[in-house]
Amino acid sequence: MAWDLKKVEDQRKRLVEEYDAGLMTMTELCRQFGISRKTAYKWYNRYKSAGLEGLTNLSRAPNNPNRRYSEEDISRAIDLKLKYWSWGPKKILVKLNRDFPEIDWPSATRLYEVFKDHHLVTSKKIRKRVPATHPLGDVNSSNDVWMADFKGWFLTKDRKKCEPLTITDGFSRYLIKCRHLEKKTASDVWRVYAEAFHEFGLPNRMRTDNGPPFGSVGAGRLTMLSINLIKAGVMPEWINPGHPEENGRHERFHLTLKQATASPPGDNLEEQIRRMVYFQDEYNFERPHEALGMQTPSSCYYTSPRKWDGVLRSPEYDTQAGLIRKVGQNGCIHIHQKEYYIGQTLSGEYVAAKDDGVAIKVYYGPVYLGALNLKQKLEQPKLKLKNIVRRG
Repeated sequence: MAWDLKKVEDQRKRLVEEYDAGLMTMTELCRQFGISRKTAYKWYNRYKSAGLEGLTNLSRAPNNPNRRYSEEDISRAIDLKLKYWSWGPKKILVKLNRDFPEIDWPSATRLYEVFKDHHLVTSKKIRKRVPATHPLGDVNSSNDVWMADFKGWFLTKDRKKCEPLTITDGFSRYLIKCRHLEKKTASDVWRVYAEAFHEFGLPNRMRTDNGPPFGSVGAGRLTMLSINLIKAGVMPEWINPGHPEENGRHERFHLTLKQATASPPGDNLEEQIRRMVYFQDEYNFERPHEALGMQTPSSCYYTSPRKWDGVLRSPEYDTQAGLIRKVGQNGCIHIHQKEYYIGQTLSGEYVAAKDDGVAIKVYYGPVYLGALNLKQKLEQPKLKLKNIVRRG
């Protein structure tokens, strides 16, 4: 709320004098003058410390006005912006302070104005972000969660299709792999996964969406790719269908990748791949990341202590905790002389069936597949997945 349309200094004087004399409470005075208690106390405290002079408006000029920067300094900033054109003023400022620590560089706001004068930045429309309603596993350190996805295909200038597979570390944002794949099959993606595991060790979990080859509508959302992950010692996890914000860090990274390497795209596929290789090195070791306090991903990432020997091992089960059954070629298991369909993706694999007195719950390693209730009906978790049904 605002002061009445009278001389403001006189109203402030009346307010502090009447409050000092105890004629009215502060609440009553605020109601009379039409101002907030915060504003009233501000002027009362100024009056107590500086007298009547404290009731006048202070100059809005900054205590330390911006000094003029030399043309050489501004040119260095512009040259760096032209080199890293997708970086914003904050990241450019970190790079300038790192490369030229002896110079007292202007603020990021001042750099923005300089870049704006030279038409090097454009105004950005702020969009509301939707928070994740069902958070997945916690990300507290490197290799807690790796995030993987295909960026989405685009065409190079000679009309060749490029669709990079990317893997990032959820904690440090370190770009582990950025690889163009001709095909999106489970075997092609697994080769990239295996290469990353040999180089960086094993993460605890691998987070993806539900599209192929990462997830399916079958039991447990399992695919051949996620089965291999479990055998390697990595827990697959999937975002909820229709909620890409649950993998928001990786989705935001794809925007950075697009801006830096594909806006516009390369002349041909070979050049596009070279751009992505150069970007990966720059992103990990040069580019400051705002979410990391303007550190680079490489300064926050360390390789996993869980090394991989390249062997895929089937899950081990406690035989005393339930029944162990092998999934047949037809995708079925037999329990109490009854045949139940699990899914042909798991053919040849062993699953555990645990009876808790209400239902028989079926697991593949750590992944819950569904439950056989005592009414001979097999139910899956409440997702839009194909039901497991009994045969015979």
